[in-house]
Amino acid sequence: MSRKDYTFTSESVSEGHPDKVCDRISDAVLDALLAEDPLARVACETFATTNRVVIGGEVGLTDQDKLAEYMKAMPDIVRACIKDIGYEQDKFHWETCEITNLLHEQSAHIAQGVTGERGDEGAGDQGIMFGYATNETAELMPAPILYSHAVLKRLAEARKSGAEPVLGPDAKSQFSVRYEGGKPVAVSSVVLSHQHLDPDLSSDDVRAIVEPYIREVLPDGWLTNTTEWWVNPTGAFVIGGPDGDAGLTGRKIIVDTYGGAAPHGGGAFSGKDPTKVDRSAAYAARYLAKNVVASGMADRCTVQLSYAIGVARPLSIYVDTHGTGEVDAAAIELAIPKVMDLTPRGIRTHLELNKPIYARTAAYGHFGRAPEEDGGFSWERTDLADALMAAV
Repeated sequence: MSRKDYTFTSESVSEGHPDKVCDRISDAVLDALLAEDPLARVACETFATTNRVVIGGEVGLTDQDKLAEYMKAMPDIVRACIKDIGYEQDKFHWETCEITNLLHEQSAHIAQGVTGERGDEGAGDQGIMFGYATNETAELMPAPILYSHAVLKRLAEARKSGAEPVLGPDAKSQFSVRYEGGKPVAVSSVVLSHQHLDPDLSSDDVRAIVEPYIREVLPDGWLTNTTEWWVNPTGAFVIGGPDGDAGLTGRKIIVDTYGGAAPHGGGAFSGKDPTKVDRSAAYAARYLAKNVVASGMADRCTVQLSYAIGVARPLSIYVDTHGTGEVDAAAIELAIPKVMDLTPRGIRTHLELNKPIYARTAAYGHFGRAPEEDGGFSWERTDLADALMAAV
């Protein structure tokens, strides 16, 4: 029997964290290429350090002769990302940082594996992908990661609006949430480190700035007299972003997903087009798990999918309802392929993934967000719940 009373902790990082700067740039490159060619194949990695950004990887286009033309726009895309995030530091400034573009044509051997001899669209790589959902929040997400994201997103809004001009772009949050009877009821500790532009600010000064926003975001009653507060616990945090620490694409995969509350297959998302099942199948698995919970068939659900490079159909489908299911998990496994085509092409078509919708996913989580009219976060819809129920 699973535990009902416990404390669980998750962390998040802001869009100004060095790794998130890189995720944002990689996804902005992807969006730019998808806007020009919806069938573009992209695997873009970014490295950032003091006054330097390097992008590299492979690009496959319907008209490969246009690659050189598209590459001319890459420095402007990188600078626009850094500017929007808010970096104008002496040693990391959107106007002055040096940008190196090492993107190149996609490997012909990888391309043939994805396309296949018969023209079928196979998976872009082997791997396992997990999706998860729980009814402990309205967003069907684990509470610790949901609120870790929400607090940082709210602070970024306050910073960018000018309401809190002393805050810098780099920040990290961490919430330890106490569960009773399997439901989140209180925060036992708050950890928040936030870059600030005034070197004379103390930790208490920073807490006075951020605490109202934390209280605004968290549910009423979750902060108590026994909640421990750790705001900028090491003291000054003026040097931030890639000047303070190097960044790389894909180093925050637990932040991007469920905050450690569910398994992770290991593949990162940012900079990858939707033929890469690391990304598209992880989105599909979340979509399926969320619809299982939304249908009322379970309070919690984990879905695992597995693929082989060049093979279109998933090799396996696994469902675990963690003892909360109203129907047998094996029946859900049989129902899933009846209601959704889980080939890479089928996922892309069902969730409309060949669109420039990815830069917005790079910070504050890929899951638990509201579906958007242009197709962004389509995997957060619950429009499959009735069909799943009928198939079961």
